[in-house]
Amino acid sequence: MVEHTIQIRVRYPEVDAMGYLHHSRHLQYFEMGRVELLRSQGYAYTELEKNGFFFVVVKVEVRYRAPARYDEVLDLTTRIVRQTAVRIDHTYELKREGLVLAEGATTIACVDKSGQLCEIPSELTSES
Repeated sequence: MVEHTIQIRVRYPEVDAMGYLHHSRHLQYFEMGRVELLRSQGYAYTELEKNGFFFVVVKVEVRYRAPARYDEVLDLTTRIVRQTAVRIDHTYELKREGLVLAEGATTIACVDKSGQLCEIPSELTSES
């Protein structure tokens, strides 16, 4: 299983009026995790786009366990748990000092410039 962990500091504009990380920001963090996992495997999303490959989120779920607050440093682990010729399933675990704050999952599909489903480039396999 391919996985990668990044650290994220909760920024002031990401919190709600009570000082908690807004629930919508988790999806942005998950995207950051996917991009950095790809980068850790030696690929840049910008290069894939230049070559006509795009990834779209077709399914997402989040389970919120505990809140995060402004200026806390969080660890986000992103894992590839399944890959087919046209889609990749990721899971996410957002933690603060070992405490799980949120868990999530996404399915992304590979499409071409016209938005039509296409095969993931062969060099992007979960065995990389």
